Amino acid sequence: MDPQAARTYILARLRTKLPKERTYHSLEHTLDVYASVVDIAEQEGVTGDGLILLKIAALYHDAGFTVQDLEHEVAGCRIVKEELPKFGFTPDQVELICNMILATKIPQSPRNKLARILCDADLDYLGRGDFRQIGAELFKEMKHYGVLNTEREWNELQVRFLERHQYFTVTNKRVREPKKQEHLREVKAWLEGKG
Repeated sequence: MDPQAARTYILARLRTKLPKERTYHSLEHTLDVYASVVDIAEQEGVTGDGLILLKIAALYHDAGFTVQDLEHEVAGCRIVKEELPKFGFTPDQVELICNMILATKIPQSPRNKLARILCDADLDYLGRGDFRQIGAELFKEMKHYGVLNTEREWNELQVRFLERHQYFTVTNKRVREPKKQEHLREVKAWLEGKG
C-alpha cells in the first residue's frame, strides 16, 4: 500500500473540490482531525498498519462533501472504494477504512478501537480551547445551507449536541471531557442571559 500517494490524492481533491461555503467541513478541518488522530492514537498505543489505516480514514472521512451534501459518509466510502485500491490497499483494508468513516455519522457508532479514535478526533474541538472559533465556522456553514438562522438557534443546537455527545477513548474522556462540560455550561449561561 502507498499511503503517501493516497494522502496526496485526497488533499488535492479536497483543496479543489470542496465548496468554499463549507467553512467547517473544510480542508482545515480534515487536517485538524488528522492531527488529533495522530495524537490520540499515540496515547492509545496504536501503531503499525492500524495507525496507517486510521490516518487514511481521517484524511478521507469528509471526502464525500466533494460530491454531495447529504449522506456524505456513504459518498466518502464510494470514493475510498474507487480510489484506495489504486494505491495498493486491499479489500479488507478498504472495508476497515469505510467502517471507520461510517462510524463518524451523527450519532456516532464506533464498533472498534480505530473507529473510536476517529470519532473522538472528528469532534476533538468540543473539548479544546478553540471551541468557539471552530464552532463559529460551523455556525456560518449551517446558516449558509439554511439549517438554522439565529445565534439563539445555534446555541440551543449546541446545548442539545453537547449533552448527547460522548467521547469513546480513555484519552479523550480524560483530556477533553472536562473542558467540553465547561463549554456546555458557558453556552447554557449565554442562553439564560439572553432570556
